[in-house]
Amino acid sequence: MTEETEVIVAKFSQLLKDGTKYIANAVEENLKHKTSKKSWSKQEMLGHLIDSGIHNLQRFLEVQFTDETYKVRPYNQDELVKVNQYNDADPMELLSFWLSINERILQVIVRQKEETFKRQIELPDGKTSDVMFLFADYVAHLESHINQIKK
Repeated sequence: MTEETEVIVAKFSQLLKDGTKYIANAVEENLKHKTSKKSWSKQEMLGHLIDSGIHNLQRFLEVQFTDETYKVRPYNQDELVKVNQYNDADPMELLSFWLSINERILQVIVRQKEETFKRQIELPDGKTSDVMFLFADYVAHLESHINQIKK
């Protein structure tokens, strides 16, 4: 594993610990509170992170068995949060699911071959990058939302 990968893996692991600790100790009403009808509650943000985890796990797996540039497919984030009705769910169920999917992502990433991180991807906007960018971006996205949840 390269130093860059080790740094991102360590950050990812710490975010999982921090997020779990905060959410497990949070008051349910605070998690479900919405500041406006259009904004997500902290619990809905956690649900969004579950959806993101599901989609990114698939990406991190599929990229390993394609010989072509992997095309990153977008997904409808707002609609998934709505249809999953995350604000009505048990927060501990969501926390367990979020942690499980991210622990699986962590294991997939740790076991990646270095050449996999160099594989080319095409982003939804048509720009190209590599799998390392996708992983780093996933962790940055996770960090951004964990920080929002902890506010």
